[in-house]
Amino acid sequence: MDNPGKGKMNRLAGSGSPYLLQHAANPVDWHPWSEEAFQLAKDTDRPVFLSIGYSTCHWCHVMERESFSDPEVAGLMNETFVCVKVDREERPDIDHRYMTVCQLLTGSGGWPLTIIMTPWKKPFFAGTYFPRGERYGRQGMLQIIPRIRELWSEERDSVNSSADEIVEGLETFMAPDAAAAPSLDMPARAYRSLKEQYDSRHGGFGSAPKFPVFSNLLFLLAHWHRTGEEQALSMVRNTLGSMRKGGIFDQIGYGLHRYSTDERWLAPHFEKMLYDQALAVLTCSDAFRPTGEDRFRKMAEEIITYVLRDLVSPEGSFYSAEDADSEGEEGKFYTWTVGELGTVLDSDTMRFVREVYNVTDAGNFLNETGEPGGRNILYLDSESKDLSGRTEMSPGEIDGALKHVREKLMAARANRVRPLRDDKVMTDWNGLMIAALARAAAAFQEVSYAEAAGKALEHILTSRAPGNGHLLHIRYNGGEEVPAFLDDYAYLLWGVLEMHQFTHRGDLIITAKKLAEEMVDLFEDRENGGFFLTAGQSESSSSRLKPSFDGPIPSGNSVAAMSLLRLGRLLGQPDLEEQGHRTIRAFASEMALNPAGFTHMVSALEMAQEGTAEVIIAGDPEARDTRELVTALQRSCPPGVTSVLIDPRDPDPDLLKLIPYASGINTVQGKAAAYICRDSACQAPVTDPGDLLKALSGKGPSGS
Repeated sequence: MDNPGKGKMNRLAGSGSPYLLQHAANPVDWHPWSEEAFQLAKDTDRPVFLSIGYSTCHWCHVMERESFSDPEVAGLMNETFVCVKVDREERPDIDHRYMTVCQLLTGSGGWPLTIIMTPWKKPFFAGTYFPRGERYGRQGMLQIIPRIRELWSEERDSVNSSADEIVEGLETFMAPDAAAAPSLDMPARAYRSLKEQYDSRHGGFGSAPKFPVFSNLLFLLAHWHRTGEEQALSMVRNTLGSMRKGGIFDQIGYGLHRYSTDERWLAPHFEKMLYDQALAVLTCSDAFRPTGEDRFRKMAEEIITYVLRDLVSPEGSFYSAEDADSEGEEGKFYTWTVGELGTVLDSDTMRFVREVYNVTDAGNFLNETGEPGGRNILYLDSESKDLSGRTEMSPGEIDGALKHVREKLMAARANRVRPLRDDKVMTDWNGLMIAALARAAAAFQEVSYAEAAGKALEHILTSRAPGNGHLLHIRYNGGEEVPAFLDDYAYLLWGVLEMHQFTHRGDLIITAKKLAEEMVDLFEDRENGGFFLTAGQSESSSSRLKPSFDGPIPSGNSVAAMSLLRLGRLLGQPDLEEQGHRTIRAFASEMALNPAGFTHMVSALEMAQEGTAEVIIAGDPEARDTRELVTALQRSCPPGVTSVLIDPRDPDPDLLKLIPYASGINTVQGKAAAYICRDSACQAPVTDPGDLLKALSGKGPSGS
């Protein structure tokens, strides 16, 4: 099988990964990441061509069609290299290491990621997408491969020397800093930096391409709660509103696309990732709580509608993503020609759609050559309440018309070929979605969201590894298993804590404590603080990675720090709380250089600085007065507040063992009561929901 031909399957055919299976019929002799592949490279004296991507990556598909399916390119690759394919979502440890190499060598990164390395895993060439042949002065695969073959055969000493220098630089770059006390002004500095990057016209940060970095928005909401900085809240409101109106939001089927290629959120890359949906729901829920603006609840509910419709497995857990492409064309499932719209809508409705959704005959979606191709992305210029200036319809009539158009186009779109759905069930992203659904359930008092989260949580917790009982990152239907990474534990712990905050089930606190202790045991850097990505020596390198940057999703370290602070305070367990503080200190030097790149970690720092509040509610869980206290807390719930519900008539002994300071808590004159504890001191109980919220805000007698 040294040179698979057309119609033959390569070594990826037995994989469970949808991404690897997409390349199983390539004429490239792909190997999965394995010691067997690197031993073959040693035995045959060939360098290793490592290609990393994921199943819903548009440019991964382009390179697969252009080069990896091409017999001439494949022949050159097979003669020159041992070729290895990696799914970045399956192996984030491998991806993180070699993406760092690419960024250090080229100043940028992305997927597909292309790395050439020695058989001893020492990289000496890095890049992302390469065309088949030379294009616009950029060399393609047909030029690069012969040049690398020449270097390998004729300038081996130089190649090896370069590879050694790259590895040495990488290890130096990834070496942990000594723990340091973070600067007290870090939250203020992060806020100022975001203000400088903020696009006041279109929302979001920076220019094109524009990503929905929800860690920034969650930080701004928490910072506003603690400081009253009105611009922090304004940045969130404007950004969420602009994204909801833009083409980055699927106006017909709902859900967010990956990112916008322009600064106005209009032209997206069309893949849909589970983590974006989860983080958007978390942000919208937190934006709704202080503002009461229904548009944020509606946006969260629409995204949840998409997830529960299109991304739920039969077991109740959540699939990973949907592709950007269908029928070999990016965005075809989501875009419309005027002719396609005309076959579905009558002439009056077509006039409305042209005006409201910005449809043109030429098309507003530019193809890869930058020219309009007749297809349109549907997007709104403004909120529906402001559209009456463009039509003769009232706001209520516009809302009704939008609903009618969505229903018509959704039915028509159902007949199209859908983009590929990546049906991997990953613990980390499921943890994020569980947290999002639970927080939305609390903010909107919608029990069905918590029920959906509970099904996913049950499936993840019952899918542990046999033998040691640890979490798994992925288990494929064929039985193939990938052990858990830090993010799996950190994100699932977040989800369990949010579920407890809505349901107040005592068993969830027990589960959270076990997850936290297992996470510490498996991943803690006992010497320098913080947590490693892998539970042991990663086979991708001699060193264990310790990622901290909060990019499209917050890092496992920042999520772990936040959750450990919350859980340690709630349980009255200083050792867990100290783990959170140690994690923050471990990355203080990195944060000091660029606090806006660590906004979730800075949020954890701000919570540690400002302190937390633990609320014990004593009362009959089914009684009205108890429910009123719980509901008031859940609807507002400022950052840093956690709660426990105790039934004094029949307290859970296991829960009281974990939270001994809740022993003896009782109702007040027969009324449900809330006890607020700050800085290890409990205040006088309150029985009125309004007094509870005032006390938490520091404006009531209990907060003085």
